[in-house]
Amino acid sequence: MIGRRKVITLLGGAAAWPLTARAQQPAMPVIGFLNGLAAGDRPHLLAGFSRGLIEAGYVAGQNVAIEYRFAEHQTDRLRALASDLIARRVAVIVATGGNNVPMAAKALTATIPIVFTSGSDPVRAGLVSSIRRPEANVTGVSWFTDELGPKHLEIVRELLPEAGLVGVFVNPMNAESTYQQPIWEAAARTLGVKLEILNASTAGEIDAAFEKLAEMKARAAVTTGDPFFSVRAVQLVVLTARTNIPMVSTNREFPLAGGLISYGNDIVDAYRRAGIQVGRILKGAKPADLPIDRATKFELVINRQTAKTFKIDIPSKLLARADEVIE
Repeated sequence: MIGRRKVITLLGGAAAWPLTARAQQPAMPVIGFLNGLAAGDRPHLLAGFSRGLIEAGYVAGQNVAIEYRFAEHQTDRLRALASDLIARRVAVIVATGGNNVPMAAKALTATIPIVFTSGSDPVRAGLVSSIRRPEANVTGVSWFTDELGPKHLEIVRELLPEAGLVGVFVNPMNAESTYQQPIWEAAARTLGVKLEILNASTAGEIDAAFEKLAEMKARAAVTTGDPFFSVRAVQLVVLTARTNIPMVSTNREFPLAGGLISYGNDIVDAYRRAGIQVGRILKGAKPADLPIDRATKFELVINRQTAKTFKIDIPSKLLARADEVIE
């Protein structure tokens, strides 16, 4: 028979085995997710990012952890939030929700990989030095929303050939706005449309801008591709109905909420691609060797019921191009 003391020793050794095994396993990598919006804004984009991670072989809570930090639309909080993630020694920082976010992270670390999502030319924005070879510690996904400005004005022309004055909503708090205006103005001259540039970075300023457009008897409005306007879809829908000024938006949230029409990149897919980029980095790829992923999947969404409310007949050619028609 085995003595009592020996049995206790054996049991104690057996209990230590899983602890030893766990100690030998590599630590779970941590992703720092930095976003300029609020925690509840645009959850479908986070879902798209998660899908990309899964495609790359990573599942949150199983073989990777994610630390979320949201600036709640306050750009002055970005630096402190980025510093916190850096102090936690995250494996990679995902910087989303406007170019101010990756710029804040980039200013604080030259070693931790940064994967951004951006609606503008990342070279012109100062995020990277090259599309093909980003260099340094920064790469990401860009959908070049600036190039959509002329397309939005073309859609206005198709819907409302008689439109003379069109309001353009711009968020001056976003660094991208500095080079968006010339693009819109050049397109307006080509199409023979008069523009009224409206700066708005708060809900109250959006209200005031619509009041101004109504007084000027504007026939239509458009928004630049800015996350700020994307999360204000319901407010924009209410104001377009109240002032009888139809709007063309960049993101599908607008027609889904009752707005007229949107044309822009599939942002959910862009976030999915960002998740794939992060997966590659976690597997050992260097950001400098990962070309900027140019998201080129576009979608045209038309709310036909809203068109009837505005007494607008959607041209058959435009309907034929639509990826989704809301009846």
